[in-house]
Amino acid sequence: MTFFRIFLVTIIAVVGVYTAIVIANHGMGLYPIFFGDMGDMTWRGQFNLDFLCFLIMSGVWVAWRHAFSATGLVLGFAAFNLGAPFLAAYLLVESYRNNGDSAAILLGKARAANRR
Repeated sequence: MTFFRIFLVTIIAVVGVYTAIVIANHGMGLYPIFFGDMGDMTWRGQFNLDFLCFLIMSGVWVAWRHAFSATGLVLGFAAFNLGAPFLAAYLLVESYRNNGDSAAILLGKARAANRR
């Protein structure tokens, strides 16, 4: 679990710094570029579509983990919009909240307890 947590912190730091540099150099205009590339039907657009699917899966998983409660929907929306840094922070927090129990981290405490 220690290496996993280090990995999560690394993701938060690397993507956070990279994002700050991109924002400083290019501003906050992500969505028009992101969806414009998909509309152009290029490899960049293909990558963006693939990444969009990962973001959707991340958001749905977080919402599902919280039984699609209001909190789960808000967290799922955040996971979809904030990407890897949010998901890494979320998993880091959950790794501590669940004392490193991987089943509880992935399923939530209630579902993990029902499996035993």
